[in-house]
Formats: sequence, structure tokens, C-alpha cells
Amino acid sequence: MEATAKLRNVPTSPRKMRLVANLVRGQKVTRALGLLKFEANSGAEKIEKLLLSALANWQQKNENERIEDANLYIKEIFVDEGRQLKRLRPAPQGRGHRIRKRSNHVTLVVDSKVEPLGSKAAIQQATETNSTQTSVTRTRRGSSKKTTTENTAEATA
Repeated sequence: MEATAKLRNVPTSPRKMRLVANLVRGQKVTRALGLLKFEANSGAEKIEKLLLSALANWQQKNENERIEDANLYIKEIFVDEGRQLKRLRPAPQGRGHRIRKRSNHVTLVVDSKVEPLGSKAAIQQATETNSTQTSVTRTRRGSSKKTTTENTAEATA
């Protein structure tokens, strides 16, 4: 299930903001937050705040799920031009040059990635959940005995 967040009338040029948007497009949310936190570009902190807003929107839609278990990624991020403020700057010989102060709108869509059943990521995720639930111990004769983590915790206590 996807969640959307929009940031409107950001007073930076769309070209500068697209540089940051291209960094995080298609990335997992945790990786994107790490990239944005240490990016020197001025638009990075605004997109980071927007990504946190999209996560809050996703959490509000899916109250019974945890963000860590959802395998969230940035499905779409795009930057559109906003309005331009036109100003005049004095120029030689009594003329004036036009200055265009650009702004932009950023839209970010976060979605949970569902892995196909036969993929490596799905197999790895299944083995991680199974390894935490049951562990196999070998005896001297080569037979295996399954014990749950709860039983081993009771035995050690």
C-alpha cells in the first residue's frame, strides 16, 4: 500500500532539486534517509523531511504494520516547476536585466515492495524468520533435534 507526500513552492530551482531526487529514486527508505542525511546539497534536507512525512502518512494508513517489516522503498519521486518570481536587476546604461527566481513542487510516493516467491530476497527473508523461530541441534549419531528458542531460554534459566 502506497503513501504520498507533496512539498510545494520550494524556493530552489527545479534543476538543483532534481539532482537530489535522482539520488534516492528507487532506493529503500532506510538507505535513502542515510544518503540524504549526509548529502551536501541544499535540497537534501527538504527531501529528507518530505520522506519522513511520507513515512508518517504510510504509518497512518497501515496502523497494524511496522515500518521495519514493510520493506518500504521510494516508488516515485518527481520535481515539477513552480511559479517564477520575476525581478529586475540594474544593468549598465539605465537598462534592467530580468532575474527569474524559480521554485518547484516535489511529489514523493512510498510503497512496500513485495518480493516474488522464487527470488533470492524472498528466500533470504524466509530463512531469517525461520532461523529466529526454530534452531536445529545435531547429536553425536547425526540425528537432528528441533528446539524452539523459547525452550532453550527456559532450559538456560
